[in-house]
Amino acid sequence: MSGLALKGPYWVAARQHRRALWGVPAVVAAGLVAVVALRSWAEGPNSGGAGGPVPNDGYQMLRLCMEYAGTCLLFLPLLVGAFVAGPVTARELESGTWRLALTQSTTPKTWLGSKVAVAAAVSVLGGAALAGVYRLGWARVTGSYQLHWADRGVYEASGPVLVAYCLLGVALGVLVGQLVRRTLAAMALTGMLTGLVMLGLGALRWSLLPVETATMPVRGNLFEVLPSSALMTDTGLLTSTGERLPEYACFERTHHLSTCPSDMDVTGWYVEFHPASHYWPTQLLESSLVLALAGAALFFAFRLVGARRA
Repeated sequence: MSGLALKGPYWVAARQHRRALWGVPAVVAAGLVAVVALRSWAEGPNSGGAGGPVPNDGYQMLRLCMEYAGTCLLFLPLLVGAFVAGPVTARELESGTWRLALTQSTTPKTWLGSKVAVAAAVSVLGGAALAGVYRLGWARVTGSYQLHWADRGVYEASGPVLVAYCLLGVALGVLVGQLVRRTLAAMALTGMLTGLVMLGLGALRWSLLPVETATMPVRGNLFEVLPSSALMTDTGLLTSTGERLPEYACFERTHHLSTCPSDMDVTGWYVEFHPASHYWPTQLLESSLVLALAGAALFFAFRLVGARRA
């Protein structure tokens, strides 16, 4: 991690930020130890009474930790982007120390490329390792409250989309760092931009794949047609002509969900959902979109540094 096997500007980039680089495996190792310990505790005897079905305290602690860990990992791409924008890029431009690298037979593009390569490698390895540690703990408590596969935080922390967003943070960091050239301002702006992209794509996430639709009689049971692990996106009433009505349409007239006036011609319910099998295709599609944005940001970053003069 300290860059002993690296050469030239790559060794310099790793050497400059060695403390932060060493922090990545330290965090991964600490998380792995904690998850393994909590899983061992969660798989022990119940503490809710002899033969009782109540999960033990270890299970509850693991569930709580996975809930908070998923939320924390949401901010990882923002932190990556802020660090690359500030200490890695803008600070050298602000202080003028980047000119020293240009005196060592290093071109501006090589200078920037070394920083991108080191930051990207650490982001990929660290992000993948953290996602793997998270999945190890989440697999024991999946499906419990706020730990559904489609929940915000769980979805991002448990798949390749976390790595893609970290790489987006790297790309936006080197671009914004060059444009702003002020450490704190570049960090704040990059974190904000990365967060906005995550919010925007998160809002569009469940539109990437077509939903599946199931129907049932007016007095039917929703859970008979909706898989237990599915993400429900919409539900409502159906008429004989196929027209869709809001789910509360009958209730407004009769004050009963399953009793509809005859003039409404309601024949049943419909429910739209994403099955659990949509998890990986959605992860890959979203990751591809994020990587495309990262590639565009890197393109402009290298165009910008190529036009820069010492």
